[in-house]
Amino acid sequence: MTALHAPLIIDIAGKALTDTDRSRLAHPLVGGIILFTRNWENRAQLVQLCADIKAVKEDLLICVDHEGGRVQRFKTDGFTHIPPMRALGQMWMDDGQGKKRRKGSGAMHAMNAATAAGYVLGSELRACGVDFSFTPVLDLDYGESSVIGDRSFHSDPRVVAALAKSVMHGLLQAGMGNCGKHFPGHGHVKADSHTDMPVDKRKLKKILGEDAAPYPWLSSVLTAVMPAHVIYPKVDKLPAGFSKVWLREILRGELRYDGAIFSDDLSMEAARRIDGQVISYTEAALRALEAGCDMVLLCNQSLGLGEHVDELLEGMDEALRTGRWQPDIDSESRRLALLPDTVPQPWDDLMHQPAYLQALDMLP
Repeated sequence: MTALHAPLIIDIAGKALTDTDRSRLAHPLVGGIILFTRNWENRAQLVQLCADIKAVKEDLLICVDHEGGRVQRFKTDGFTHIPPMRALGQMWMDDGQGKKRRKGSGAMHAMNAATAAGYVLGSELRACGVDFSFTPVLDLDYGESSVIGDRSFHSDPRVVAALAKSVMHGLLQAGMGNCGKHFPGHGHVKADSHTDMPVDKRKLKKILGEDAAPYPWLSSVLTAVMPAHVIYPKVDKLPAGFSKVWLREILRGELRYDGAIFSDDLSMEAARRIDGQVISYTEAALRALEAGCDMVLLCNQSLGLGEHVDELLEGMDEALRTGRWQPDIDSESRRLALLPDTVPQPWDDLMHQPAYLQALDMLP
């Protein structure tokens, strides 16, 4: 059976699929899987794992958080260590005067290096069977957020947009989409939404003029967005990922964004504490979808018996049966649009491709 809308992105515990994993992935409401370092042993194993996932359901979207720097799931057996995005921002500011100076301004050099980073990142992942990476980070670097830190390009939204667009072009050359995160901006708050509930007390005009500015500027190339698990009380009492105001009125309406929207991980502390109450994973998923997300992620709950994954699947089944949740054909179209429509280069061929070798040479 094929669902009209498969909004759930789940994970697996190990390096190979179990029968239980296959059963969960075959569920008609599951539209994808997110991989982590625990799912990695080497390239041959990753290629086999991705092939096995596609054998369960061909249109499952295989995702990973693979940004570069400290957020890069696969780092051995030939994978290039992509620098943190801050390195590209620093290259921009260098203006061609540093030790690695090349002909041309620092800004142009940085944009070329950003395109190279996107191409290397995307082509290596695709050569192993991965469809999509949740990158790049569009948050501004205020020097406040430890969870963002050097994942951010820069403090200036214009520099962030220019470098992010270059990364996106590189990903596109590799046949991969992109995901701008964390809308409307996570860089101004110190608290980590994995373990706490961050609150940003600035006014809407300030946020849209600074942190959220890259989103409309990148509208021609942005294929997916992930909202922040942050509360902006002067706009709405709910975290952005659960807020119709942020997702439907501002992102879709005012900013005219029409691509895919992913929730951030529903197992994070800031995702399950709504209005001061801890809610279930199913309730969190339903609230995120109702607010305007097309897909919701539940991460790291497959460990052990994975009862929370089964709880979510059963809860969403019940919501569908009782009419509490209605499938959205537009959301499903956005999910399917993220699947690559080109054939990836095999790894050994990629290693000799001139464009790939040139991109490696351009990395900072």
